[in-house]
Amino acid sequence: MRAVVFAYHDVGVNCLQTLLSAEIAVDLVITHTDDPNENIWFASVAAFCEQQHIPYLQPQADELLALLPRLQNIDPDYIFSFYYRYLIPDPILSCARIAALNMHGSLLPKYRGRAPVNWAILQGESETGATLHIMEAKPDAGDIIGQERVAIGPDDVATTVFAKVSAAAVQVLRITLPQLLAGQLKRLPNHLKQGSYFGGRKPADGKVDWSQTAQSIHNLIRAVAPPYPGAFTIWQGQQMVLASSVLLPLPPPQVQLGQLGVQMVDNQVFGICGDQQVIEILRWYPA
Repeated sequence: MRAVVFAYHDVGVNCLQTLLSAEIAVDLVITHTDDPNENIWFASVAAFCEQQHIPYLQPQADELLALLPRLQNIDPDYIFSFYYRYLIPDPILSCARIAALNMHGSLLPKYRGRAPVNWAILQGESETGATLHIMEAKPDAGDIIGQERVAIGPDDVATTVFAKVSAAAVQVLRITLPQLLAGQLKRLPNHLKQGSYFGGRKPADGKVDWSQTAQSIHNLIRAVAPPYPGAFTIWQGQQMVLASSVLLPLPPPQVQLGQLGVQMVDNQVFGICGDQQVIEILRWYPA
């Protein structure tokens, strides 16, 4: 079996390694050039390809169609996308003789679109997972080939959940490898009407609205905790990043519940929320 792989992030590296371990020939990898304005805390697909002596390219989105002659010459059995960030054009997907497959970081059809791990935490989900599915023109809409669930703990942050999802992605790939190698894919319908779609998130989306419930604010802090940009608030004229928090079962007697927002009492930092519940800010620092 021969493959062309579009990949980025930890999921990209781990799934590439899984394909190679199954002796699938990866003839070309398409990845991204790291953004200098982004906090790069994850593994490098480009570095992995250099170590494994795999040819790789780092085109921009508007340069992808120029790769078509090279992909047609490779004539791959599969095209894989492992956390690749650009939408792959249909003519490229059509180069796969058997199928073009994408690994998505949610339990499809829930959380189609961007930042699925962050959105799942933000929405207060208790589980998510990884889904291998057929790629179509519509994002995350094709039939499901394999799926693996993981739990989201009440205080799990995004990197913790992402590590679980990354491991689940490898597990999904390992389970489905026999059918991939046989070229016989067992498809399950991806019922989009039963799911949800979410767009990308920007650092500005991390601003805390203290009129929301304590649970919602705690979820936001967990969902974008560093190394993501972080939730933030203004305190004494300074923008502060709220890196870690905990829900308190009862409001401490020393805080003033009528005043929403941050209060510092005896070197402890509390957030008074719209439902008159309180979170304790365990770690914060100037932006």
